[in-house]
Amino acid sequence: MSTSGIASQARFSAQARLRALQSDIMDLILERELDAGDPLPTENELAAALGVGRNTLRESLKVLQALGVVEIRHGFGMFVAPSNFDALADGMTFRGRLSLRHKGDEALELVDVRQALESGLIGGAMDSMTSSQLAAVEESVVRMEELAAAGQTFVEADAEFHRRLFEPLNNALLVSLLAVFWKVYRQINVEVGAGAEDLTETAAVHRGIFEAVAGGDKALAAERLNRHFDGIRHRIYEVIGK
Repeated sequence: MSTSGIASQARFSAQARLRALQSDIMDLILERELDAGDPLPTENELAAALGVGRNTLRESLKVLQALGVVEIRHGFGMFVAPSNFDALADGMTFRGRLSLRHKGDEALELVDVRQALESGLIGGAMDSMTSSQLAAVEESVVRMEELAAAGQTFVEADAEFHRRLFEPLNNALLVSLLAVFWKVYRQINVEVGAGAEDLTETAAVHRGIFEAVAGGDKALAAERLNRHFDGIRHRIYEVIGK
């Protein structure tokens, strides 16, 4: 085997060992039934428990911190990180933006997933929606309409509309995922570009979704959500030249 081949194999083996150590650290957290915010053992204790050197341990901990598994507070110690989708959002945003410069596959896949989530869950959200929650959804629509009339974009009001639409489900994971998808979409939207002439139409689309929800028509609400995402998909097609 050549020198370069030996070096490559050594790097691969080192990476495999680090991944195994990261898995061991996560297993230790689970086995000790630690929860978000709980302190981890000290570096010395972890190194002894896992049978590794402190430098190797630190490399793995840095990766786990980037993944949102571990939180390292300098001067205080290490803790199990709270739920945090920032790393996921950053990675998905990059892949989505990168895809717009090529075939657009990842950007389109993100739209597909968000479309499936929202159109599939709208019926359950409608079943649990209170009158005050419905009024909050309409408040977001009114805000979009006001900003559209003034020729101003309404990214935050749009995100708030979708968050309020599914708030009745009391599903923290769903809210976090929608926030991730929205962050990704917001960046894709910057890449795609949105003209002021689209604002009134976009506000009207959201008004239509609200009216279907207010009228208790689940099929129509799902259909209008699907059409909304079809419009986003069409804009992406225009950018990538499909």
